[in-house]
Amino acid sequence: MDKSNHLFSELFAQLGLASDEPAIRQFIATHTPLAADLDLADAPFWTESQAAFLREEILEDADWAELADQLNLALREVVPR
Repeated sequence: MDKSNHLFSELFAQLGLASDEPAIRQFIATHTPLAADLDLADAPFWTESQAAFLREEILEDADWAELADQLNLALREVVPR
């Protein structure tokens, strides 16, 4: 399986979100912690197309799956406010 090397910021851009470091930090801080029993793609803050993209990438262990996993972990950590 040929997997491209993408940056975390590129995942945010792929999702149609602001992809600069401050925006990524803010997104994670705003949506953390994600409930342990909730799959990443089922989080209420995604649009239908964002959720479908994440679900497909993770299910197929596709090109963006590794970064989706990283985002999943980042959203599970408790961020000091």
